[in-house]
Amino acid sequence: MPLHSELTQYGEIPAGEQQFQLQNKKLLRVTMAFGTFEAKTGSMVAYQGAATFENKGSGGLGKMLKKATTGEGVDMMHVAGTGEVFIADQAHDIQVMYLENDRISVNGKNILAFSSSIDWDIQRLGGGMAGAMAGGLYNVTLTGTGYVAITTDGPPVMLDVSAGTTFADPQAVVMWTSGVAMNLKTDTTGGLKSLARGGSGETFQMDFQGQGFVLVQPSEGPMGGSGAGGSGGGGGLLDAITG
Repeated sequence: MPLHSELTQYGEIPAGEQQFQLQNKKLLRVTMAFGTFEAKTGSMVAYQGAATFENKGSGGLGKMLKKATTGEGVDMMHVAGTGEVFIADQAHDIQVMYLENDRISVNGKNILAFSSSIDWDIQRLGGGMAGAMAGGLYNVTLTGTGYVAITTDGPPVMLDVSAGTTFADPQAVVMWTSGVAMNLKTDTTGGLKSLARGGSGETFQMDFQGQGFVLVQPSEGPMGGSGAGGSGGGGGLLDAITG
């Protein structure tokens, strides 16, 4: 029976020749014929076929200990089977990329899904006085060959670090590519009097240099974590994953 409605504009996009494909900018379609993948727990909104979803725990003792140390985590589920799976996260924009024997550093809360061929680990960011004052910042590295899908709170901007030293608010940074070095910078403009009055709200900044790109979202909201000014070793800005 034909459907006479403008809803037909939202029909399924035909399956392509890749594992990850955007149905629209807020909904990811994953074709299981290309293999298994890892997805953020609870991100499945629909599937067709015989897909299965399994919580694999913390991904081994080493990663479990790192998660306990950071005090944070984004649960991941292993997706296998046949058919097609549709995933999303709070209607945030989705960005898809393909890594070819490469590595990226990503804010854990922005990770939506990645091919099972991709390896992940938890990385502590920053050192020295700035790192200590920030209370411990943590990031997730994704390494290998395969697809990665991340979310952004609105349309992002990709900044070319090689064009010059780049600074960004830690709560707005989503990811950066290999070849980019990051250091934490403490903005003391205004001196102690400014800090005593509450500061500018931009106390900590990420300083990027090297050859590569930094992805920044137009938001400093909760997707970016608890903030660079968080306290305690486990209250880091960038979250770990358990998978």
